[in-house]
Amino acid sequence: MTTLSPAGPSANTPNFPRLSHRRFAVLLVFLVLCAILRSAIATRLDDFTIDEGYHIVAGVSYVQRGDFRINPEHPPLVKLWVGAIESAFGFHLSPIREIHDKPDERHFVNDDVYVHNNPDVTQRRARAAMWIFNGTLLFALGFALRRVFGSVSALGSILFLVIDPTVAAHLPVVMTDLPVSLCSTIAIVLAGRAFRDWRVSDFIISSFALGLALASKHSAPIFCVVLAVFGLACAFFVPRTAANDSRLRRLALVSAMLLGAVFILWSTYRFRFTESTAQQEVFNRPLSEKISDLHSSGYRFAVTNLAKFHLLPRAYLWGLADVARAGLEGRIESRLVFGRPYWGKGPAYFFPGVVTVKLPIGLSLLAFAGIFLFLARRLPPEWKIPTALCLFATFFFFFVLARGSTYAGIRHALPAVVLLSTFAGFAVHEAFAVRVMLPKFAAALAFVLAAISALPVLRPWEYYNELVGGKDHAYLYFNDEGVDLSLRFKEVAHYYHTVLEPRREAPLMQYFTFLAEGDYRKLDYIGREGRSDEHIYDSPNFTGTIIVEARQLGPRVFGDMASLRSAIPITRFGNAVVFRGTFDVGAILGADRYWEGIRSLYSDKPDPVTAEKYFRRSVELDPSCFWVFIILGNIYVGQGDHDKALRAYQDARDHSPAGTVFRREIDEQLHQMAALPVNQVRPLRDPDAE
Repeated sequence: MTTLSPAGPSANTPNFPRLSHRRFAVLLVFLVLCAILRSAIATRLDDFTIDEGYHIVAGVSYVQRGDFRINPEHPPLVKLWVGAIESAFGFHLSPIREIHDKPDERHFVNDDVYVHNNPDVTQRRARAAMWIFNGTLLFALGFALRRVFGSVSALGSILFLVIDPTVAAHLPVVMTDLPVSLCSTIAIVLAGRAFRDWRVSDFIISSFALGLALASKHSAPIFCVVLAVFGLACAFFVPRTAANDSRLRRLALVSAMLLGAVFILWSTYRFRFTESTAQQEVFNRPLSEKISDLHSSGYRFAVTNLAKFHLLPRAYLWGLADVARAGLEGRIESRLVFGRPYWGKGPAYFFPGVVTVKLPIGLSLLAFAGIFLFLARRLPPEWKIPTALCLFATFFFFFVLARGSTYAGIRHALPAVVLLSTFAGFAVHEAFAVRVMLPKFAAALAFVLAAISALPVLRPWEYYNELVGGKDHAYLYFNDEGVDLSLRFKEVAHYYHTVLEPRREAPLMQYFTFLAEGDYRKLDYIGREGRSDEHIYDSPNFTGTIIVEARQLGPRVFGDMASLRSAIPITRFGNAVVFRGTFDVGAILGADRYWEGIRSLYSDKPDPVTAEKYFRRSVELDPSCFWVFIILGNIYVGQGDHDKALRAYQDARDHSPAGTVFRREIDEQLHQMAALPVNQVRPLRDPDAE
C-alpha cells in the first residue's frame, strides 16, 4: 500500500502522484547516482583547483596531528573528511616547521602533494571521497525537502541540481562551496518547518545541519543571522499551536538551535580554542596582524572580542579575519563584468547576474515560476512559512554578497543556486497537482532544454549559458574564478609533451600552476628555475608559444593583454588558450618576475636582495601593478633606505586607483615616512597577499 507524502492539500487531488517512502528513496538514490556519474564523465580531464592540495594536506595534518595551524582560512569539516581517507591510504605528511606567511605555507603543502606523494593517486582518492561526501549531503537534502514540501517537489529540486553544471563541477573537488550550500539549505528547509510547528525534533536536525554548515565555510554565519531573525519573528507573530506553545519556549528553541550549531563547530576543532596543543600561536602569521589588516573597525572589534573571550576556536577566527578581509572588503582585482572592466569588487548586481548566466536557462525559468507561485499564493498554505524562509534566505544572501568581493564568481553564490532549486521543485509540484497537461509539458520542456544546454558540456566548471554566447565566449564577459581555476594544467602539460617538447621549445606560461606541479609533470617553460632566460625579460616583446588563461584576456584595469586579446589562438583546451607569434607581453613577463620575487621573499630562507631585483624588473615591464611598488618600499624600509622607500611608495600611490582604500593606506604610509625615522616605519601589508 502506497502512502501520501506530506505535500499539502493539492497533493490529495486524484491525479497527483503517490510515492511511498521506499519508491521515493529509490528515485532519489537514482538521481544522486546520475549526478555523480555525470560529474565523473564531465570532469575527468580536470586537474586540482589551486586550493585542493592545500585543503588535503591541511586535513591530513588535522587528522594525524590534531593541529589546525595549516590552512585556517576554512573551517575543518571537508578537510577532516578527506584527510581521514587520505591518511587511511598512507598519505605521507612532512614534519611541521616554522612557516613564514601564506606563500611559504603554500610551498610547504605543495611539496607534500607533488613531491612526497603521487598527486594523481591523491586526486583520485580525494575525488571519490568528495563524491561520497557531497552525494550523501545531496541525498539528505532530498529527504529534508520531502519532509517539508513532499516527494514530487523534492525530486524536482534534486533533478535541478543534477542538471546544473556548477554542481557537477563541484561534486568531486575538495572545496567548501558545495558542502556549505547543501548543509545550509537543509538547515533552512527544516527550520522553516520548525518555525511552523515548533517541534523539538525539527530544531535538533536543523541545528545539526547548521553546525555542519558552520564547520564547512565562513559564509555559513550569514544563515545563522537569517535563522535568528526569521525565528524571532515567527516566535512572536506565528499563532500558537498548543497550550504549552509559549513565546518563551519558542525563544528557547531558537536559541538552542543556534547554540547547538556552535557546539557542532567546536566539536570539529576538538573543543580546543588553540590551533595546536601549545598555547602560543603557530599560524603562518599572528592573528593580531590578521585583524590589523582589516579596514573596518567593526570587523576588527568583532574578531578581537570573539578571540578575547574564547567564544570561537582561534583557528576559526583567523580564517574569519582572512575571509572578512578578502571576501567582504575585497582583494586587488581587475574585474570584468558583462564585458566591462571594474576595479576591485565589481557592481552590486554581479552575483544575481552571474547566477543568471551560469544557470541553464530552463532551470532559471523553473525557479522563477516557483517564486511566482509563492507570491501568487498558489502553493499549499502549510508551505507558507518554510517557503518564505527560503525566499528570505536567498535575498538576504544576495544582499550580503553585493557588499563583498566578486573574485570567486559563482562558487561563492552556490548557496543561492541550491536555494533556488527549492523553488524549481515548487513549480514541478504545481505542474503535477493540476489536471491539465500544459504545466506538466512546460516543466518537462524546461528540464529538457536545460539538459540539452548543460549535459553535453565537457569541463562543466566553464559552463555559461546562451545569454553570453556559451562557454566558448564567456571569458570576453567575465574573468572571475567561475571561468577557470587552474583546472586545465594536465591538458597543458600533455600539449607540451606531445607538441612543444619534440621541437625543444619552451613556452611562455601565463596559465597559473605551482612550481611543484610543473616539476612533477616535467614541464619546461620560460622562467623555470635553472633556465638561463634573463635576456627574455629585457624587452616586453616575445616570440614563440604563449599559453594563457582565457580569463586574463578580457579588458583589465591593470596587467592588460591587449595584443593577445586581438590575436587568433592556434589551439585551446577549455579556457587554456595557446598563441604563437610575436607579441607585446609585458604584463605576463612582469607578473612572472613578481611571483619569482614572492618566492624569494617568502621562502623558508628569505632572500630580499634577490627578491628586490625581481620586483624592480616587474614594475619596469608593467608598472600598472602598484602593489609591487609597495613590496619594494617595504624592502627598502627593512634596509633603512629612506629615499628609496619614499620613491617606491610614491610610485605605488601614483599607479593605485583613486578613491580606494588602497590609495588611502598608501597616503597614510607616506605621512609616516615624512613624520618618522625610517627604522620606526611599519611596512605596509602587500594587498595582493590575501
